[in-house]
Amino acid sequence: MKIIIGLLIPLLGTTLGSACVFLLKKEMNQKLQKFLLGFASGVMLAASVWSLIIPAMQSSSNLGKFAFIPAAVGIAVGILFLLFLDNIIPHQHIESDNPEGPVSTFSETTMLCLAVTLHNIPEGMAVGVIFAGMLSLNSDISMAAAFSLAVGIAIQNFPEGAAVSMPLASKENKVKAFIYGTLSGVVVVLCFPHKRT
Repeated sequence: MKIIIGLLIPLLGTTLGSACVFLLKKEMNQKLQKFLLGFASGVMLAASVWSLIIPAMQSSSNLGKFAFIPAAVGIAVGILFLLFLDNIIPHQHIESDNPEGPVSTFSETTMLCLAVTLHNIPEGMAVGVIFAGMLSLNSDISMAAAFSLAVGIAIQNFPEGAAVSMPLASKENKVKAFIYGTLSGVVVVLCFPHKRT
């Protein structure tokens, strides 16, 4: 049950952020949005270092002074994977008029949702890795570390959910904007490696 809760925490952050369409009458103030995104980035960076990178280095402590190599290789492979996805998935970032990736006939709304969805893929994988590490018997990853990463991602996903749903509310109705914002975070749940017991 705790694993399911950990899985749903990041999605809750996106859903709460998307719900801003019902609370705010106009677009979110740009300074507030930048502050929230900056705060969320700091939280995510801290969660990545303390809940993923440091435990990865501790798990490979038998390599001595080269204990950083598995974590460094993992980061490099992750960067390459995201660059690959960035090039094959059509998407458009907020405040950008030019779509990225292959040419497509998708609407601007769909392209915006794909941009945030693309970003959420490694988050789902990170949550999956930390909980899988916690379940591993020979790991030093605690339940607190796993939940702190999930909460960190949820805090980061709050402004992202708002960043997707608020601009869409001016083009779509609020319910549809809320649904699109929430769906952009569902990929975190889908990328979580499910373990059958």
